[in-house]
Amino acid sequence: MAERPGTPTAPALVMETDTGSTVMDPTRAYHVGRDPLSDIVIDDPRVSWHHAVLRADDGHWTVADANSTNGTYTEGRRVHQREVGPGSVIRFGSAADGPRAVLADPAPPGGAPAPVEPSDARPPAAAPAPVEPSDARPPAAAPPAAEPAPPPAVSVPAATGTFRRPTSVRPLPARTVRIGRSPDNELVVDDLVVSRRHAELRTRPDGTYEIVDLGSHNGTYLNGMPVDRAPVRAGDIVGVGHSAFVLVGDELQEFVDTGEVSLDVQDLTVSVDGGRKTLLDHVSFPVGEKCLLAVVGPSGAGKSTLLNALTGLRPAQRGTVLYDGRDLYHDYAELRRRIGLVPQDDILHAQLTVRRALSYAAELRFPQDTERSEREARVAEVIRELGLEQRAGQPIHSLSGGQRKRVSVALELLTKPSLLFLDEPTSGLDPGMDRSVMHMLRGLADDGRTVVVVTHSVLSLDVCDRLLVLAPGGRIAYYGPPGQALGFFGFAEWPEAFEAFESDRGRDWAEMYRESRFHAQYIVGATAQPRLPAGPAPGHVPPPPKTQSWSAQLRTLVRRYTAALSADRTFLVIMIALPFVMGAMARALAGSRLDRETALNALLILSVGAVLTGAANAVRELVKERPIYQRERAVGLSRSAYLMSKVVVLGAITVLQAVVLTLVALAGVDLGAPGGEGVLLPPLPEIALAVALLSFTAMMLGLLISALVRKEEVTMPLLVLLAIVQVVFCGALLKLDGVAVIEQLAWLVPSRWALGAMAGTIGLGRIVPGELTADPLFEHSAGVWLLDMGMLLVLSVLFGCLVARLLRRHEPAVMRK
Repeated sequence: MAERPGTPTAPALVMETDTGSTVMDPTRAYHVGRDPLSDIVIDDPRVSWHHAVLRADDGHWTVADANSTNGTYTEGRRVHQREVGPGSVIRFGSAADGPRAVLADPAPPGGAPAPVEPSDARPPAAAPAPVEPSDARPPAAAPPAAEPAPPPAVSVPAATGTFRRPTSVRPLPARTVRIGRSPDNELVVDDLVVSRRHAELRTRPDGTYEIVDLGSHNGTYLNGMPVDRAPVRAGDIVGVGHSAFVLVGDELQEFVDTGEVSLDVQDLTVSVDGGRKTLLDHVSFPVGEKCLLAVVGPSGAGKSTLLNALTGLRPAQRGTVLYDGRDLYHDYAELRRRIGLVPQDDILHAQLTVRRALSYAAELRFPQDTERSEREARVAEVIRELGLEQRAGQPIHSLSGGQRKRVSVALELLTKPSLLFLDEPTSGLDPGMDRSVMHMLRGLADDGRTVVVVTHSVLSLDVCDRLLVLAPGGRIAYYGPPGQALGFFGFAEWPEAFEAFESDRGRDWAEMYRESRFHAQYIVGATAQPRLPAGPAPGHVPPPPKTQSWSAQLRTLVRRYTAALSADRTFLVIMIALPFVMGAMARALAGSRLDRETALNALLILSVGAVLTGAANAVRELVKERPIYQRERAVGLSRSAYLMSKVVVLGAITVLQAVVLTLVALAGVDLGAPGGEGVLLPPLPEIALAVALLSFTAMMLGLLISALVRKEEVTMPLLVLLAIVQVVFCGALLKLDGVAVIEQLAWLVPSRWALGAMAGTIGLGRIVPGELTADPLFEHSAGVWLLDMGMLLVLSVLFGCLVARLLRRHEPAVMRK
C-alpha cells in the first residue's frame, strides 16, 4: 500500500515467530493474539485473544500490551508500552518461556526477500488501539491531519474501537466490486455471518456509487438500515457483517468491529401507567472497551428494564444508547447481531449434548451457504474458549449449573458479539460456582468484549471493572469501581446497604451520588462521546433477516426437535405406553363385538384416549421452550417455521399413537357397521382416521394451552380439565342437539365431531337406539361424516392460528411494533 501524506516514516521491520516471519509495514498496526483474525496469530493458552499491538509512531516502532491477562514482556520485564526495534525480543504470556517474537531488519537488496502479503489481499482484521487503564478513559489519538474526515455518523471516532482508524484503505473502485466471504470476491470479508457473495458496490454512469445486496442471508445495511439497492454518498456507512465500508475522499475505507467497543448510555427514561410510575430515571453512564460491568440493586430497582433498554429489546421511551459512537436504537437493525444476550433461564435443549446443541444453533444463526466444516470449526473454537472440551459429549442436563451457564454463553459467542449481556448468570449457584462464572466473564472481557452482567450476587464484584448500583425508582445510586462502593454508602456489608435502600426511602441516593466526586470522575469525566439530545423511542424497527430460508430453518428445527425428544427417556416411555394403556381399556369395554352395551362406551374411551394422547404430547412444549424461542426469534428465527416444526414432529408422533390406540382397541372386533361397510372406507380404517384427526386436533389444542400459560406447572391441571370438557361435550353423556348455547359451545370441542364421525361409521343410532344417539351428527351418511371430519380440520387450523398469534405476544417488544 502506498504511504499517504502525514503517515510516520519508521523503517519496515521483520517479526520472526515460531510459525514464520512477517514483514511489518509502518503505515499500519499489527495485532498479536489468539484470535484467528489477528495479524500475527499465536495459538498458546497463555496468550489473550487480543494480546498486544505493534505500530510505528513518530519514526519508531512500539509494542503496546492490549490489557492482556498474562502480560507482554521485553528484557524480562512486563511492559504496557515500550519502544522496540531490530534485535528486540518480545515474549507473550510469560517472561520465562512464553511464545517469543524477534524483530529484525528486512533483508537487504539482493538478499532473500521476506514474505510479503499479496497487494490485492484484504489485510486481516485489526483490533483497535489499547486503552490506558485509568479511571477516566482518554480518547485515542486523532487521525493525522492529512487523512480524510471520518464518517459523520460517528461523532468522535477517536473514542471508539471500530472507527479509530481504518483496517484497510484502497482507492475507490472504477468498476463493480463484489463483497463476500468467498475468496473469489474483490473484497473478501472473512466473517461467518457474511454470505459467500454478499453485496456489490457498483459504479454508476455519473460517477457515483450504489450498494446492491445479492440476496445475502444477514442483510446489507446503509447507515444502519437494511437495503436491497441504494445510492452511497461520501461518509455513508455500508454494513456487511462486522465490517463497515465508508467512502472517504478518494478512498474506500474498511472498519472492522473486533469486539473492543464502548457503550455510552445517555438519559434513559422509562415510565409506565401513563407516566405515574418511573422504572428508569435519566440513567447515564459510560462503559469502556473490554470492561466488565456489574449491575446490582434491590428488587424493583429497574435492573431488568435497564437490560432490555441496553439490548434494544424494549427501547427506553427517551434517551440514547451509543454503541461505539453509533446510535443503537437508530441502527438497531444492523447492530442487533453484535449483541449477545444470555437470559436467566437456559436457552438450550437440555437433552442434547453440548456439541450437538451448539451445532444446531450454528445452523440457525449462520448463513445458509456456510459449509458444515466452517460451522463445526467455529463450534469447536467456542468450546475450547470456554473450557468445555471435556464436556462436549455430555448431555446438558447432566452438567453442573455453572457449566450449563458456560454452554449458554458459548451459544451467544458463536457469532462473535461485541457486547455480551447476562441476566442473573449466577442465580441458584453455590459460592464456588458463582465465582467461577464471574471469572469466566472476566476472561471474556479481557479477550476483547464489553460484558454487562445483571446480578443479585455480590460475592465476586471484585473481578468487575465497574459497578452500577440502582436505587428504587431506577436512579443511579453509585457508578464506579466496585471496591469503593460500600465506603461511599457508609456500610460494611452489602445486606446493610440494600436494607437501607428499602428502609430509608426519604434519602435521595441519586442526588447524593451526583454531588460526589465519583460522579464527576467516573461519569462526567469518563464520557468521551458528546451528549445527544434526548429523543423519543425509535419507531418501527425492521425484523431481523432470516439467516436461513424458511424451508432450511424448518429442516433444522425438525431435526433438532426430533433429537431432543429422542433423548428424553421419560417422554419416550409415556409416548409408547399411553396408546397401549388407553387402547387396552377400550378393548376391555368393547369385547368381541360392539353391541348395545359396549358400543357407546368403547367409542367414548377412544375419544378420551385420543384427546389425552394428543394434548399430553404438546401441552408443555411451548412454555418450557419459551426462553429459547424468545432468544432465537430475536436473532432471526421464523415464527411460522418454529410452530410448523412442532406440528410436523408432534403430529407424526400423535398420528402414529392414534393408529396404535385404534388397532389395540378394535382390531378383530366385530364393529357392527351396516352391511360391514363404513361410510366411505372399511370401518376400521375409517375409525382410525377419525381417531388420528381427533388426536391431532387435541395436540393443536395442547399447543394453544402451552402458548397461553406462563408456567409449566399449570399445564397438567389444565390437561385434566381439558379431558373432562371433552367427555362432557362429546355427546355421549348429554343430549346436545337442539339445546341452545350448549350445542353451540360444543362446536368448539373436537371430541364432539370425532365421536360423530365414529358413530356414523358404525351406525351407532341403529346399534344403540335412543334419544341420545339420534343426534344428526351420528348419521351413517357421507355428507355428515365429511362434515364431522372437516370441522376437525377447521378446528386444527383455528387453534394453529391462535398459537401463532400468542407466540407473537412472547416476542421482544421491538419486534412487535
